[in-house]
Amino acid sequence: MNSEASAMEIQQFNLEENEQEDPFLKFVDYAKSILSSGEENVSEREEEWINGPGWSWIASRILKTCIAYSSGVTSAILLSELSQAWYEQNRSGALKKQPECITQLKKKHRRGKLPNTVTIDSIYEKKFLSLSSVIEGVIIDAFILPGTNIHMLSLGDIWSSNTIDLYLHRRFYNIADPKNGILNKGREVFLTGCYLRMAAGSSNRARLLPTEYFIILLDEDEDNDAMLLGAQFCSDSFSSISLDAVKEGTSYSLFARIEHIGPLEIQGKYGSLQRKQITLADNDGTRLKFLLWGEQTLVANLFSVGSMLALDRPYIASTIDSYLETFNEICLEYGSATQLYLVPRILHEEQVCVALTQNHCQGSRLLSDQSQGPIVSQVTLPCDYQGSIDFSNYPFRSFVVDLRDKMTSISLYGIVTDIKSTSEASNCLKIEDTTGAIWARLHFVSSWSLGRLGMGHTVFLCGLKSSMTPKNSTELSWFENDSGASFVNISSLPALLNSSCLHKLSHLSSLSVKNSGTHVCRVWLDQIEHCHVDTRFSHILCGHFVYKTCDGDFECKFCRSICNAEVVRTFHVKITLADETGKVFAWCTGQTAAELLQISPDEFYELPEEEQIMYPSSLEHEKFTVAIVNCGRQDDMVNWEVTRAMKCE
Repeated sequence: MNSEASAMEIQQFNLEENEQEDPFLKFVDYAKSILSSGEENVSEREEEWINGPGWSWIASRILKTCIAYSSGVTSAILLSELSQAWYEQNRSGALKKQPECITQLKKKHRRGKLPNTVTIDSIYEKKFLSLSSVIEGVIIDAFILPGTNIHMLSLGDIWSSNTIDLYLHRRFYNIADPKNGILNKGREVFLTGCYLRMAAGSSNRARLLPTEYFIILLDEDEDNDAMLLGAQFCSDSFSSISLDAVKEGTSYSLFARIEHIGPLEIQGKYGSLQRKQITLADNDGTRLKFLLWGEQTLVANLFSVGSMLALDRPYIASTIDSYLETFNEICLEYGSATQLYLVPRILHEEQVCVALTQNHCQGSRLLSDQSQGPIVSQVTLPCDYQGSIDFSNYPFRSFVVDLRDKMTSISLYGIVTDIKSTSEASNCLKIEDTTGAIWARLHFVSSWSLGRLGMGHTVFLCGLKSSMTPKNSTELSWFENDSGASFVNISSLPALLNSSCLHKLSHLSSLSVKNSGTHVCRVWLDQIEHCHVDTRFSHILCGHFVYKTCDGDFECKFCRSICNAEVVRTFHVKITLADETGKVFAWCTGQTAAELLQISPDEFYELPEEEQIMYPSSLEHEKFTVAIVNCGRQDDMVNWEVTRAMKCE
């Protein structure tokens, strides 16, 4: 028992030592200090750390830039990209006095910003607007173009000094009456699916063309809005809907909570039709599906789980006609006469104690001055109506030991120490950092989509959710299509080897079977006579080797699937790497092996057998920069995997 405990303590010490020297973690910490303030004593000022970008936001942006610049990045490139992104996300835009209605709204603004929201100022700067972008607008003025019956809205937002005009879609004219309509000054609206038109000539004015994807926001604390909801939307319920009554011309006005926003589905024989399912629950607890089809799926960008949705005259459809598998006979759709109103979920906040791990783990300079005591003892984070706390803007890095029940938008940086395939569309990873290990269940839309992943690889996950298992332990879940979900295998990142700010060169003599993490080394190929080169078939999706069944099919045991049409020839190579300090026997596969051998698997396979045997001898003393991890493959005595390689010129 004591020997086991000692071994675990040694392993934990080695992991902590590796992380303290991890250049990626050091750069995230450095970038945070730069973005938080230009002052040297930034790490001693609570408000600048709390109001600055979160640790996971910085890490995600760095990796996103690395993926965009696969040939490598510099410290200057990364800091420039980070500064620009942070400026665009948080600029106040108040270059001139904003209208009084916006000033008043800012004082009581208690809802979260939607993921795809863009500011009006940014539209003018970029002169571009994507269809999926969301505008959280405030009506500054509503008017009719002189000499026409065309209704216009002049919109501002709480982050911008500019305004922009919108041609109102005709389906909303009945609520745009200047005297009795609801679209009046100070009203908040959400819109998406907009086309932008810039004025010709020297004028910088912009206008938005009509969009059907337009939602009016209601405030239950305002008397007029409360009366509208009570008079129009509280008499009907889901259980009162009758298909027979619908056929006779009855229409309904319904009020329900948004419980779930489903992923984008592909429908139709040729995959040409898109669909989203929104789960709604009324005050009686009855649930119905609200379906969005085709371009209508953009409307889901305006929704948030926990908000209340008022649907005036939704189209009532049969679940059979909508190809929906549910116990209900009916579902709701966004029809030509439907109008939507939204009571946004109020952004509740909860104070979270800063974990003690921040005192001794990397990225914690803020709490390291023990003579003055902890400078930051807790931070305030938003939580949803179910009590789950959103950690997307947590200022510090999250560690395994910090994880508790009901946490969302968690980011985790660690080493993969175990992988279990539970089904074709679900896998479990065991991820370890300096404080412990935890299982994360990954859910995919159809099948594994993360490329090759192996033991010992360093990974960064965003969008994790925590829950308690029946055995009262914490488990993480990750859904591929969730907003904010991302997964990066840092060990296989192409830009890693060319980005000196994100790695440091290690000597082979410093590697040990007790080492974890990704090491970058300058090596040459040695002892070619002991090199083993083999070609096999692998599954394109996951990069793992496939096997032929007795029926002649190719089976991927990692994905648990038959994959006859998704296989490719690949290498399985065992080779000795050397530098001036020592040697390591390692293995590799895929593109990494092709880079080391300087030949494709298909080309190698076509060589005569005697040439295949002789071929490796031509590579002796060829120099490479490699990323190498401890994969723990004790079964065939090869403990090291080369996850990335680049020939040195």
